Amino acid sequence: MNEPGARPVAPDSEQNGARANAQTAAERDRRYMEQALQAAESARAAGEVPVGAVLVQGERVLATGFNHPIGGHDPSAHAEMVALRAAAQTLQNYRLPGCELYVTLEPCLMCAGAIMHARIARVVFGAHDPKTGACGSVVDAFANSQLNHHTHVIGGVLETECSDALKSFFAHRRRAIRAARAAASAHVAGAAGAAGAAGAAGAAGAAGATDAVDEQPARPVSPC
Repeated sequence: MNEPGARPVAPDSEQNGARANAQTAAERDRRYMEQALQAAESARAAGEVPVGAVLVQGERVLATGFNHPIGGHDPSAHAEMVALRAAAQTLQNYRLPGCELYVTLEPCLMCAGAIMHARIARVVFGAHDPKTGACGSVVDAFANSQLNHHTHVIGGVLETECSDALKSFFAHRRRAIRAARAAASAHVAGAAGAAGAAGAAGAAGAAGATDAVDEQPARPVSPC
C-alpha cells in the first residue's frame, strides 16, 4: 500500500532512469580516463611506457600519477602506486575508502595489492594486459572471496585509445632500435672499409718502394 501522497513510478520510467544513470556514469568514467591518458603522455615524454592514473574522491581529483620506474630507479613506480602515494599524502591517511582509481592499463599484482590495502572502492582501467594483468587477464586478484576487502573493477573504458597509446610507443621504440642498429652496422662497415683502403694503400706504397730499390743501377765494388 502506497504512503499518502506517494505516486507509483511506471516501470518504463524506472528503466529510463536507470539508463540515464548508467549513461552518466559511463560519461564520467570516460572523462576521468581521458585525464589518465593525459598523465600517460608525461610518461611517454620521459621515455617511459605510457601508463597514467587518476585517483578521485567523488568529483575531486586527489592525485595523478604516471609510470616512471626507469627514471626513478624504482621498480614500484607504476602509475597506480604513484597516485596512491600522492592521494594518501593529500588525505593524510593510508586508507582511501570511497575513492576510485582510473588507470590506462590493467593493474599488475603489485598494484592490485596496494589498491586493496588502500581500501579503494572502485578501479576502472582501459587496456587489458595479457602479460601481467591482475584483474582477469592473467590472474584475478580482486575475485578472491577470502580477502577482507573487495574492490569493484571495470575494464575496457577507452580501451582503443589506451591500447593505441601503448602500441605507438612500442612501435616507435622498435623503429629507434632498428635505426640505431643500422647506424652501428654502417659505422662498423665504414671503419672496416677505411682500414682496408689504408692497408691497400700502404701495401702498394711498400711494393713501389721495393721496385724502386730493385731498379737502382749496380755500383762497382772497389778492389781495395
